[in-house]
Amino acid sequence: MKISRFFKTIFMADFVNGLYMAIKEVFKSKKTINYPFEKGKISPRFRGEHALRRYPNGEERCIACKLCEAVCPAQAITIESTQREDGSRKTTRYDIDMMKCIYCGLCEESCPVDAIVQGPNFEFSTETREELYYTKEKLLDNGDRWENILEANIKADSSHR
Repeated sequence: MKISRFFKTIFMADFVNGLYMAIKEVFKSKKTINYPFEKGKISPRFRGEHALRRYPNGEERCIACKLCEAVCPAQAITIESTQREDGSRKTTRYDIDMMKCIYCGLCEESCPVDAIVQGPNFEFSTETREELYYTKEKLLDNGDRWENILEANIKADSSHR
């Protein structure tokens, strides 16, 4: 009989402790958000939809060094280039097949001029696969749209580079 009282006492203590913790949690602030209407904070190092950046004078940053194409483990990037009159290279084709991309960020890290970056957008679902084949124009549009955010993220992340 002493053993059963002992277990009842332990069970009751655990029950009261659990009840106390549950009541305490009721009065704390909620941790969930109303997603489509409220967005959570995104880290400056977040790797989302790709973008090509421009210099402040409007010229494309990409120098067609093809390092991003070489380092991409999924072989999702295709670059073609031509020679300019001044001897430098210019990209004529910069395509990313987002169906192949594994969002590793190696393209971003290998770029010597911060031309290719992964932006803050994570909501880019599509209805067809063809829409996930990004051309140079689409990538430049993304870069133009998010330039202020991309610049701030690169500046915030500069201590880790």
